[in-house]
Amino acid sequence: MSLDKLRHYTGLESPTGDTRALAALAEVLEADASEAGFATTRELDHLLWTLPARGVTGGELLLLSHYDTVWPVGTLASMPWSVDGDTVRGPGVYDTKSGLVALLAAVTRLRASDQDHPEVRVIVVADEEIGSPTAGDLVRAEAARAAAVLGMEPPHPGGDLKTGRRGSTRARIEVTGIEAHAALDPDAGVNAIDELVDQLVRVRALVADRPVLCNAGTISGGGRTNVVAGRAHADLGLRFVAPGDESAVLGALQRLSPVRERAGLQTTLLAHRPTWRESEPTTALLACIAEVAAGVGQTLDGRPADGAADTNTTGAMGKPTVDGLAPPGGGAHARHEWVSAQGIADRTVLLEALLGGGLSTV
Repeated sequence: MSLDKLRHYTGLESPTGDTRALAALAEVLEADASEAGFATTRELDHLLWTLPARGVTGGELLLLSHYDTVWPVGTLASMPWSVDGDTVRGPGVYDTKSGLVALLAAVTRLRASDQDHPEVRVIVVADEEIGSPTAGDLVRAEAARAAAVLGMEPPHPGGDLKTGRRGSTRARIEVTGIEAHAALDPDAGVNAIDELVDQLVRVRALVADRPVLCNAGTISGGGRTNVVAGRAHADLGLRFVAPGDESAVLGALQRLSPVRERAGLQTTLLAHRPTWRESEPTTALLACIAEVAAGVGQTLDGRPADGAADTNTTGAMGKPTVDGLAPPGGGAHARHEWVSAQGIADRTVLLEALLGGGLSTV
């Protein structure tokens, strides 16, 4: 049954920003969540599900997932759904539609067993793959009332959990120049592309002696070779290990000033997820999860991860947070993306145990 659900969800391709495609999958997910026992609502395009407590006071759990993928509509034609033994392939099966399948299956089993459990809140984000620019306030508000946060992102290879994440920021540097004829009157102009290149050199110098990853992911500007470029911009992807470096670099980006006298310059943060460093609350939560896993015959450990997710936000808030509870597999954002069918079953069992009072000591 879980594979049937996953096949259905995979067939509803849901790239970030495709309103119609996301709405089609959201409607199905909300119906399945309601059937599992959740009360459902939406905030913007984000899905918010609530499972009322049964026999337990306090200790609310917050789970974070998402239903957008990096794959455009039509990807299934060249990257079709397939099952080969334990290996299930298709766009979004690993990141992270199988996590939604396991979660809904776990809650269905939990409700059928009449177990006591705390209140469970789930946010299924619509724009996670571009940094959750519209979900941050919702995540922070829900995390503030939670005793612990479980991230339903994919785990490390092999299935281990994630106990910290690099900070991740998408920033845009925009330059305004002055257009002029490039041959007849070049000095009347200010070349926005030249200014942008100089700013990118500054940024490289800024991160050169820090453990910071900086990727100029897109660059655009100008129009004609005989016109001094009037506009240019670059989008940067930045990853941070330490909050101090994050603060210093982002502050310096905001203070960039034009090299050229008549150029205009603006730096905008398109999306920002703070650095989440492994902490005592997270270590304690991991130990509790590992104990629950051992009780259902599973062995789990955890360590920090390089990638970013919404758990950056909750971990940086100091909330006990562990991520990677979606089923194991591999190939996130790659054409060989796959998930383990047995892993879906195992994670379902683990999630049922965790939600059914297994984290009551947190």
